[in-house]
Amino acid sequence: MNGIGNLLTAWDFDPSIVIGCAALLAAYALAQRGDYSHAPWFVAGAAAMFLALVSPLDALSDHYLFSAHMLQHLILILIVPPLLITGQSEKFVRSVLAIPALARIERVLTRPALAWTLAAGALWLWHWPVLYNAALGDENVHIVEHLCFLVTATIFWWPIFAPVASARMESTHAIIYLATAAVSNSLLAILLTFAKPGLYPAYVHPADPLGIIAMLRDGCGITPTVDQQLGGLLMWVPGGLIYLGAIMFVMARWYSKPEARGRAVGVGLRTIQRIT
Repeated sequence: MNGIGNLLTAWDFDPSIVIGCAALLAAYALAQRGDYSHAPWFVAGAAAMFLALVSPLDALSDHYLFSAHMLQHLILILIVPPLLITGQSEKFVRSVLAIPALARIERVLTRPALAWTLAAGALWLWHWPVLYNAALGDENVHIVEHLCFLVTATIFWWPIFAPVASARMESTHAIIYLATAAVSNSLLAILLTFAKPGLYPAYVHPADPLGIIAMLRDGCGITPTVDQQLGGLLMWVPGGLIYLGAIMFVMARWYSKPEARGRAVGVGLRTIQRIT
């Protein structure tokens, strides 16, 4: 079988992932109590997580390409949590927050400074070469890494996409929160893009279990240097665009409120009067 064929058949249906995703969907179906109006969002999030962890992308991430691993991380951090959160019904979230202990936990974990620090800290910490290389070399550490990303990212995105308005951050604060997160993400991306090649040695001389290294290096031109730069650029550009999209979403949601439109019109009229 040729290199492309080997790659396309490199699906790894790890029982823990298959059972975990099935249990997640089953728990969701029970928790929503028949209200599935938001289910497509949740299912899309679960599907994105499943594909990121069992598709050939995972094989590329584990053995061959830093850029593929970066794409996988972007899916787990920037795509999956917002979809899972948006998939929750307001009724279900209110019932959960009606439990005092859970409401206190939610209030503590979603304090902007803490939520921001947890997410940014996890991103920077796990891209530190010592930990990153440890995750590549030990599957248990790798699982912990992915769980850290999913948990901290869910905490980060909750104040933006929470179905209950009272749990969401005020719009101006949300924009600052997202913009500073985008800056942090970009700084790390810049460091990775312009760092000395070979930051993560496992990708320099991969074991090549699929027999595709010649295809990647010679056929696609993805050398270790190009791979590391491409990974940094993926974090930098598409990652930054997702944060920008979230900022635009917050602004649109704010402007859709009648009182916000009224304030905006008032400011516009006063500006016109001053000019004329």
